[in-house]
Amino acid sequence: MKKVLFLLMISTQLLTAQSLEDLTFGTDSTFEVISWNIEWFPKNGQATADSVKTIIQSLAADVYALQEIDDTTLLKQVVSTIPGYECYFKSSYYGGLAYVYNTNTVQVNAKYEIYTSQPYWNAFPRSPQVLDLMHKGKQYNVINNHLKCCGDGNLDINNSSDEEMRRYMAVYYLKQYIDNNLANKNVILVGDLNDELTDFASHNVFQDFITDPGNYLFADMQIANASNTNWSYPSWPSHLDHILISDKLFADFSKPNSMVSCIRIDDYMSGWNTYDNNISDHRPVGIKLEVGAIINTTLEIENTDRNLIKIVDVLGREIMQKNNTPLLYMYSNGTVEKKLIIE
Repeated sequence: MKKVLFLLMISTQLLTAQSLEDLTFGTDSTFEVISWNIEWFPKNGQATADSVKTIIQSLAADVYALQEIDDTTLLKQVVSTIPGYECYFKSSYYGGLAYVYNTNTVQVNAKYEIYTSQPYWNAFPRSPQVLDLMHKGKQYNVINNHLKCCGDGNLDINNSSDEEMRRYMAVYYLKQYIDNNLANKNVILVGDLNDELTDFASHNVFQDFITDPGNYLFADMQIANASNTNWSYPSWPSHLDHILISDKLFADFSKPNSMVSCIRIDDYMSGWNTYDNNISDHRPVGIKLEVGAIINTTLEIENTDRNLIKIVDVLGREIMQKNNTPLLYMYSNGTVEKKLIIE
C-alpha cells in the first residue's frame, strides 16, 4: 500500500509541476503567427496581465494577432516588460484589435486598417488590421479580424442584419481585398471569426474561400474536423478562431516542421475553469511555417577537372534540381563562392 501511495504522490507532483513557463511554440527555423482572443483583457486585472506576459514570453512567437483588448494602456505596459517585443494599435476609436511582435525577428513595413468607412461597418464591427512585415528576407501580410458574434446558425442572405449574413459579407470583402491587392503576396488571415468551418455549404459563411482551394486554405480545417477537445472555444463547444493562408504559402505549410495548433493553455494551469476565470474563454490558435535553411557546407567534389561540385545539405543528402539531376556549383580556389538557400 505504501508503494501505491508513493507512486500516486509522484504522479500528482508531475501533473501540478507543469506551469505557464513550460509552454513552447516558436522556433528559430519557423515563422509563427498566433491568433488569440484575450476576452476583454484584462479579465481578472493584474493576475491576467501577469499570466499573459508569461504566456507571450513562453510561446515565443514572431507575431501575436490579438482580439478583445479592453485596456490598451495595460497591454502596452505588459509588452514593454518583455524584451524584444512591441505592440501596435491602429484604431482611433475602440476596436479591440492589436499586434504584438518580436522586433528581433520581424521588420514591419507597414501597418494599416482596411474597410474603415461607413458602408462596411455592418460587415465589420471592427475594421481588419493589416501588418505588412519581413521575416528572414520573406514578406508576409497578416490580417487580424474579429467578426460579428452570435446568430442562430442559419445564413439568411435576404436579411442584412442577420449575424451570419454580416459574417458572410465580411468574408466576401476580405477575399475581394486579397484578390485585388495581395494576389501575389504571402497572406495569413487570422482572428476570432465567430463561425464554424464545418457548417453545411448553404449556411457556411466561409464558402467564398472554401470553394477557391487553388488560392486559399484554412490551415486549421484539420482542427475543426477533429475532436472538440482541441477546439478554440470549449464552452460551447465550437471552433471559432481560424487561420487562412494564400496559395503562395501552401508549399511552406507542407514542410515537415510546419504545423497549426490550438494551444491548450489550460493544460498548463489548474484546468479550464482557472484559465477561463483568469484569462479568456478562447484558446489561441497558432501556425508555424518552416522557413528556408542556408546551406554553407559542401561535402563532395563532383569533378575538379571541370571545376564543378555537387551540393549536399548538412546531413549529406544530395540536393536535386526539379528535373531530378544533381545541383552543381562552380568550384573556385578550393571553396564555394556562393551559399545555396533552400526555399
